[in-house]
Amino acid sequence: MADAGRDIRTTCPYCGVGCGVVASVAADGTVAVRGDPDHPANSGRLCSKGSALAETLVPNERGGGRLLHPEIGGRRVGWDTAIAEVATRLSRTVAQHGPESVTFYLSGQLLTEDYYVANKLMKGFIGSANVDTNSRLCMASSVAGHKRGFGADTVPVTYEDLELADLVVLVGSNLAWCHPVLYQRLLAAKAARGTRIVVVDPRRTATADGADRHLAIRAGTDALLFNGLLTHLHDAGLTDGVFVGKHAEGEGEALAAARAEAPDPAAVAERCKISVDDVSGFYAEFATAERVVTVYSQGVNQSSQGTDTVNAILNVHFLTGRIGRPGMGPFSVTGQPNAMGGREVGGLANQLAAHMGFGAEEVERVGRFWRARRMAARPGLKAVDLFRAVERGEIRAVWIMGTNPAVSMPDAGRVRRALAACGTVIVSDCIADTDTARLAHIRLPAVGWSEKDGTVTNSDRTISRQRAFLPPSGEARPDWWIVTQVARAMGFADAFPYETAAAVFREHAALSAFENDGRRAFDIGALADLSDAEFETLAPAAWPRRAGQGPQRRLFGDGRFFTGSGRARLVPVRTAPLPRPLPAGTLLLNSGRLRDQWHTMTRTGLSPRLSAHAPEPCLDIHPADAAARGVADGGLARVTTAAGEALVRVRVTEAVAEGTLFLPMHWTDRFAARAVIGRLIDDEAVDPHSGQPDLKRMPAAVEPYRPTWTGFLLARRPVEPAHDGYWARRVVTGGHLVELAGTGRLPALEELAWLPGFAPDGAVVEYSDDARGVRRRAWLCQDRLEGCLFLAAGDALPPRSWLAGLLAADGLDAGDRAAVLAGRAPGAAAGTADQGRIVCSCFGVGLTRLIAAIRDQGLTSVPEIGRALKAGTNCGSCVPELKEVLQHARQREVA
Repeated sequence: MADAGRDIRTTCPYCGVGCGVVASVAADGTVAVRGDPDHPANSGRLCSKGSALAETLVPNERGGGRLLHPEIGGRRVGWDTAIAEVATRLSRTVAQHGPESVTFYLSGQLLTEDYYVANKLMKGFIGSANVDTNSRLCMASSVAGHKRGFGADTVPVTYEDLELADLVVLVGSNLAWCHPVLYQRLLAAKAARGTRIVVVDPRRTATADGADRHLAIRAGTDALLFNGLLTHLHDAGLTDGVFVGKHAEGEGEALAAARAEAPDPAAVAERCKISVDDVSGFYAEFATAERVVTVYSQGVNQSSQGTDTVNAILNVHFLTGRIGRPGMGPFSVTGQPNAMGGREVGGLANQLAAHMGFGAEEVERVGRFWRARRMAARPGLKAVDLFRAVERGEIRAVWIMGTNPAVSMPDAGRVRRALAACGTVIVSDCIADTDTARLAHIRLPAVGWSEKDGTVTNSDRTISRQRAFLPPSGEARPDWWIVTQVARAMGFADAFPYETAAAVFREHAALSAFENDGRRAFDIGALADLSDAEFETLAPAAWPRRAGQGPQRRLFGDGRFFTGSGRARLVPVRTAPLPRPLPAGTLLLNSGRLRDQWHTMTRTGLSPRLSAHAPEPCLDIHPADAAARGVADGGLARVTTAAGEALVRVRVTEAVAEGTLFLPMHWTDRFAARAVIGRLIDDEAVDPHSGQPDLKRMPAAVEPYRPTWTGFLLARRPVEPAHDGYWARRVVTGGHLVELAGTGRLPALEELAWLPGFAPDGAVVEYSDDARGVRRRAWLCQDRLEGCLFLAAGDALPPRSWLAGLLAADGLDAGDRAAVLAGRAPGAAAGTADQGRIVCSCFGVGLTRLIAAIRDQGLTSVPEIGRALKAGTNCGSCVPELKEVLQHARQREVA
């Protein structure tokens, strides 16, 4: 529905903070977004990605490429044909090869209603639990750790607890970039009441730059650090004997395991490779601050010992009774917008709906509620095993919804080969051209954010509404609707009567309360009888919401847990060695998110200003490691692992420890020649409890890549060059900018076969100087620039900004036309530079301009930068980087 002239309250589709968004649609169709001041997650704040949401609503421009119609074998078909084909293929596969031959692979970006219907179809009617999700790569170890410690997968604290804490410990979490609004809330609390911040992370991230203490521990020693803390707290008599005596168990075993490897701060310091003073200082702060919240994220979870690390963290909170009260507790923040909602409906292969498992009583209960015809009785295959089963041919039909495993899964090369050989690959997505969609036999258009209608649950258990404010693009349909139609076509119509998202939600809520009696943490029975109108106006609130009760914001205040004994369970934990051998000369490759990109860039990659923050895939390497390998800052390097290789730009920085590397996770084959992180990391190292793969510690070799020529291409349509060298594409206003580099002979201007699909209209103007190794060509159609290609032997290329701006211009005047091949604006001096990569996305302030202002205007603080350039005065996402730039500028002055 288009709600022109009316504000619609919805929820951001990016990280697990779950910020409220107010979307406004003007009469001309223009969309504006702002933070919802009444939403408890953000109180009106939005980060750079959320602020740019409206810029990503460009379904068919600049290569946005919405999938608008169902397709079979690349041929457009109607929905009736597509539904019938999917149902026939799934039914036939089950009949011939059994229910275990079919799998669904879902996404933390689906709505809860989508998740619920897909799980019901697979686990209750197809008869297999082979339904896993990309949340397996995100928070499966937190789930496993919570179940071991709490007896249930739940988060005990709220966002408000971050503001009430005296000490916040961030473990493996770059909160400043990955959950910026939550980080801004924490910084505001620090300013208001002096909250101390400790960051535990091998990398010096933007979050670490804002901390009071940064423990740059050796990768993989988090559990050791917390084992040492457990030992210290006990030995110093700083335990809560009353809480432990009444409400916890396992203290003796956990302490014995901790003491065996971490008897004192000196032993911890030696193995963690940090100073004894830092260890002792952290332990003293934890011991003396009554209100402590420990936040953990992917640096903990994406490890082959993630579950144990989660329990090491829970152990210290149990031992000190720091849980269930304001301003204290362990806190897992999730990466995806609805990872928590997926967990509520059994989105993982080892879960059943409503936080139930595969015990005989639970299977019978869910089956009876669903009136299931073929109830799965045992857990299914987790993500890594699932795609391996596809490769072996044991799974013959795959339905992938809203995710891109050809990029995000470890050993992505194996995943691609498996899907290419699979008999039936179905992809539901809102984007037509993804690395995974290119492998699909059937493509089904799903609605995207702005068109979705349903619920999501954020990291602190708050259920919010995502509301549609635009009509579906083309023939796109909600995922729950698509699955419902397939279920009906497979003969299960009586169990899938849903006509609205509200109907699905009511059944989901009723199941959560079904024979619960307070034994399961997840219970939203109070919402089981919502009318459609009440669903439409549902306000954000946390679960549990048991029948007859209101939302419960904080858990475990009564000391009662969901274990069999009702007590919190301390789990003995030992630190595991590195999961893979580290051959001589190799470094540990780490990966993670950037500030202004999300997942595989299918949405954020559509925004020119978000793409300008990190224009190319960039490898961080320590100066000593760079010097030893001959790679230079700003140059190119080849990264090689046992799984694959990448070709990336280099940033030499002390932000990473010597012996380690960092490469972002976002780039796909659609955006770069060779930068898919999943191709570099194998799937051999997996957490034994959660099945979550280790994505942070892959041995990698680095060597310089020395191109003999460089170049760039500006084009109105996306282009994916086909040559053996380097390229990276990003969106600019009006088109695309592709950076190029290669070895061998400088390409001739007449040879464009290596730029497949690039065929601009218009008159050609060109300039070549073989002696200088310069080749330039532009295509001009009437008074518009259609595209231009600049090539050079070496790296003598003009700045890109002015030329890129010509793509967006209404027309070129005579001066612009004459200056195109010069590569600089009429009258501009030779050597004029771009303003550099964008630091402040809200106001387009680049690094070069920022440094010049600091130098020329004597700026000494972030507020002064804000007054001079406006940078940092809107969403605040860039403030940590502004501080970093200021610090470096001061260091240069001192030097």
